[in-house]
Amino acid sequence: MSDAATPTMPGGPQAGLSAPAGGSRLPQPFLHEGFGQEHFHDMTDEEKEAVDDFIWTLDNVELTTVGIDIGSSTSHLMFAKVHLQRKAQMLSSAYVVVNRTVLWKSPILLTPFLPDNTIDAGKLKAFIDDAYREAGLARDAVDSGAVILTGEAIKRSNARAIAELFADETGKFVCASAGHHLECTLASHGSGSVALSRRTHRTVLNVDIGGGTTKFGLIEKGVLRATYAVAVGGRLLVRDAGGVVTRMEDSARMAAEHLGLPLRLGQPAGDADVARISDLLSEVVIDFMRGAPPSAFAQSLMLTELPAAFARPHWITFSGGVSEYLFGREPQTFGDIARPLADRITAAFVQDRIPAAMIDPGHGIRATVIGASQFTVQVSGKTIHISPRAELPLHNVPVVFPALPKDGDFDPGLVRTEVLGALQRMDLDAGQTIAIAIAWHGDPHYQRLRNLVDGLAAALGAGSELPVVLMVDGDVARTLGMILEEEVGVARPVIAIDGVQLQELDYVDIGKMVMPAAVVPVVIKSLLFSAGR
Repeated sequence: MSDAATPTMPGGPQAGLSAPAGGSRLPQPFLHEGFGQEHFHDMTDEEKEAVDDFIWTLDNVELTTVGIDIGSSTSHLMFAKVHLQRKAQMLSSAYVVVNRTVLWKSPILLTPFLPDNTIDAGKLKAFIDDAYREAGLARDAVDSGAVILTGEAIKRSNARAIAELFADETGKFVCASAGHHLECTLASHGSGSVALSRRTHRTVLNVDIGGGTTKFGLIEKGVLRATYAVAVGGRLLVRDAGGVVTRMEDSARMAAEHLGLPLRLGQPAGDADVARISDLLSEVVIDFMRGAPPSAFAQSLMLTELPAAFARPHWITFSGGVSEYLFGREPQTFGDIARPLADRITAAFVQDRIPAAMIDPGHGIRATVIGASQFTVQVSGKTIHISPRAELPLHNVPVVFPALPKDGDFDPGLVRTEVLGALQRMDLDAGQTIAIAIAWHGDPHYQRLRNLVDGLAAALGAGSELPVVLMVDGDVARTLGMILEEEVGVARPVIAIDGVQLQELDYVDIGKMVMPAAVVPVVIKSLLFSAGR
């Protein structure tokens, strides 16, 4: 493999691509030119094995990964071994995942909070340290990871404590602070629902019911078409063994007020009152699954806007903590309303109130953590544009996928709308460092290129000096980058790279330019989800 085709792997230059530890086992003639078949026949069995090991490492990489999900109700993690293989038969420098093996799953922890509603970082650190110890892994043995923060964990008051837990892994871990739309996206993929829809060509509605929110993802033929969320979850109201309310979130308080119930934090609550609150909240979720217009109370709990219109699903899949009760995997209760919510939803299906079949995609509460970070590695094409103001390397740049037309001319207004919609789905701001994936089809006529660039510039806006990256799967990256930066005059540095294949929920590292080939190594960090059932 030439220098231009030897990308930098996580953990240091060419980590995972070097000869195996103990490379001195290689017979000396193998290290010199002129090594031939006559030398191979003279080797011992141990030397032949060393040669085989060396050749294998040229085209194969094995990484140990961890996925960590820190939420407002529960936290857990999963370790996996990912095997990547270079597509040598296609004369490619790209490494793709050929196998993933789960090494160890942690127990589910109720996320520890202090009285001031900040996360108890000490207890969380102890839980994570125990997980590494139980799995038999040192932190430096983990090559990559994804930390997914949701709910209370992403609030400003918790940001520093969470950041300090993973300070030593900076650059190694993808850290996704998941707003409502991104949570919907992660759950839809992690549950296996997107793969299920893609494989069956059915329309699927994934309903992820967690501790504080319910996330909906509508998927048509494997494409996530709509995401929306409502503040209904299994731990909005919690009582201790004596029936005293120890946790009461805003949605539960609003439900109590709507019903005229005198529930108060620190006061006992009767079973009948809690059942009425559970019924009211579950009806909100049921109405959304039925496609019924939301009530005034349901509208007060909406966390996102509802899509204007969408197709009726053939199947409804469930993930999140409450799904463990829906599918009978969790017998224990924790003083909350998770089981009552599940019972009421199950009854709605039994009574044929919901016109779709219930499907278990199989991953339940671990839907988001299924996406333990994995790596693919590619090298850019040569028709690239790197702004002289751009500082490389870049790490953990999120990729967005606007739904651009495949044929015909580009409409700048439509391009702007699609880019902003893609940013919203990922809970990203146009001003931050982002990578926009562009699938290029058709001829590179100037006006087509200019219309596309005008739409991109309108979406990116003004006022940011952070880089923007264009990731193009055709050979027009250099032209797009030059038009965007030199003709349109966008203020931010532009990096345009071609020849790279990406998918939704990727993050990219872009290394320094390799000379004299004038290419850049691109490490693609994906969230590796199950193929579904």
